[in-house]
Amino acid sequence: METLWFCLVAIMIAGYVVLDGFDIGAGILHLYVARTDEERRKVIRSVGPVWDGNEVWLLAGGGTLYFAFPGLYASSFSGFYLPLMIVLWLLIIRALSIELRSMLDSAVWRPFWDAAFFFASTLLAILFGGALGNVVRGVPLDRNGDFFLPLWTNFRVQADAGILDWYTIAVGVLALLTLTQHGALWLIYKTDGSVRERAAHLVKPLWAAVLLMTFLVTALSWSVQPQIPANFAARPWGYVFPGLAVAGLAGIAAFRFGVRELGSFLASGAFILGMLTSAAFGIFPYVLPSIGDPAAGLTIYNTAAAAYGLRVGLAWWIPGMLLALGYMIIVYRTVRGKVSLEEGGH
Repeated sequence: METLWFCLVAIMIAGYVVLDGFDIGAGILHLYVARTDEERRKVIRSVGPVWDGNEVWLLAGGGTLYFAFPGLYASSFSGFYLPLMIVLWLLIIRALSIELRSMLDSAVWRPFWDAAFFFASTLLAILFGGALGNVVRGVPLDRNGDFFLPLWTNFRVQADAGILDWYTIAVGVLALLTLTQHGALWLIYKTDGSVRERAAHLVKPLWAAVLLMTFLVTALSWSVQPQIPANFAARPWGYVFPGLAVAGLAGIAAFRFGVRELGSFLASGAFILGMLTSAAFGIFPYVLPSIGDPAAGLTIYNTAAAAYGLRVGLAWWIPGMLLALGYMIIVYRTVRGKVSLEEGGH
């Protein structure tokens, strides 16, 4: 049961990044691809009906993590207190910028929220990447499962590492580039005119940068976390996950970098899904490795809830997730096609 719940949590988190990733990417890009108020309304309109539904999966993933692995939840939410508070405020700022921007027609009001949307989206992408880097690298856990990380120390990967070091910064840069590319392909798919053209011009250089950083971060990850090469050596079938990432990145090129709009966007989603599931497979059975003392690491076995609770929880989780998935499908079908400002809203 522990392995099953590990897979479910990993899939939910990966699904959240695929879904919320494109509207984070749109936020990163909207000051560049949208030059007029009408164009910026179009960008926000492309994500407005779905962004809050996308973030439901973050809440659902967090709730599932709390239920299935309460030991991990308790340790990580105390040790990562500072970055979690930063993420919370950035999510709030992003939501406010989307919902409040059009409340007043002012020369100061709208540019302020446009800048806030860009700022919050950009930092969220970097912090989410840095968070993944911390999980893959590990943290200085003691035998009680406790730790505390400052924002940075000396930027080295060692026992007294901070949240930011050369490795987690590299992962953060990859996350920023990946979500920016994802957002650009979303805007190509959902918008037309000048917004689409400017987004299309960015895809090839972004793709090349993502390709370069993917190779770099992969090599660094295998060096920083010895559990990764050990897992792939012991279970060669796990190469299906990086294979999915490679296929997704190749698919973006095969679909001519956005010329075939839906195919390119779905390929970008496959790349993100492949990268995140590769990371999860690489550190298994750890859910939070330990720097310096591997025996102190948190695994699916020493952080999981009781077996009875996991079995009963699965009976409730399945129908709940099917309802959420059904609602999401209905919403996306309702807003399919290019966005139109004539429909109102945002």
